[in-house]
Amino acid sequence: MSTQDLSLPLATLLREGTRKAHETVENSPGALALLRGRLPKEEYIRYLMMLWHVYDAFEQALEQHATHPTLEPTYNPTLLARGPPLAADIAFLLDMPDLSWKSHPIHTALLEDNPPALTAYVARIRELADAPDPSPLLAHSYVRYLGDLSGGQIIRRTIGKAYGLDDALGQGLSFYSFKELTSAKQATQGEMKHIKDWFRTGMNKAGEQGEDVKASVVKEANTAFDLNTGLFTAIRVDRADIGDSNEKPIVDAVPPQEKTYPISQVIAVIIAVCLAHFILVTGGFTGDRGFQKFLVIQEWFSPLAESAAD
Repeated sequence: MSTQDLSLPLATLLREGTRKAHETVENSPGALALLRGRLPKEEYIRYLMMLWHVYDAFEQALEQHATHPTLEPTYNPTLLARGPPLAADIAFLLDMPDLSWKSHPIHTALLEDNPPALTAYVARIRELADAPDPSPLLAHSYVRYLGDLSGGQIIRRTIGKAYGLDDALGQGLSFYSFKELTSAKQATQGEMKHIKDWFRTGMNKAGEQGEDVKASVVKEANTAFDLNTGLFTAIRVDRADIGDSNEKPIVDAVPPQEKTYPISQVIAVIIAVCLAHFILVTGGFTGDRGFQKFLVIQEWFSPLAESAAD
């Protein structure tokens, strides 16, 4: 961290300062199994239960320090809170009432044999919540919430296909859904970009608390990525059909390519534009009489343009 220019905005420092840790977590076996949709449904539910315990501790900590100058600019539980939708997804996938899933054998077994990675994650959050300066909690907001808004959307499509969930209804997928910044409507991909921009602006405002705050948040972000790597390690990949290490995910992470057009169509459009411009300039298409002349020419030209496009 000593080599970083702490005069830069905090969002920039976090992006550059966590690049290596980010690559490590996304290439862990558990993350790859999740992204490829290879986890048995029971193991996926168990992973969601681990996430719920992380968010339960984390979001209680944020509420505890909601007015802290480092945390207040990005504190918006109505928009960001993931604990309730996680609980709803778990209950739906188990086909149980919302308040009953904690008594399910998968959850009781998780509590009886609590993975060390989950214990460490929750303990770290509680340690920060009880610290004199809870500023590093912002790092966990950055890692979790921006991850859910970004890569989480790829996982949403994968999970929907893997477990036959209806994306339109959203049941079992609400963890990956967000509301718009200014309304209760479900956010589109474009609106999620606005949310991320809002969040980064808030992080930069938090960074105005000083370079010490920036340094502590960047350092903690790397710890948060390590803790998430540990959580993925707690996924029992021996129960997953991971397949070939070079195999593509069920849903390709590469954004869809922009639509392209045959060169004949492009040429036809260019010819049409040039000819229209020439006619308008030299043919006297002004006033009412000019408009009538234009309609006659349009009727004559339309079949030619269509045949050229074909």
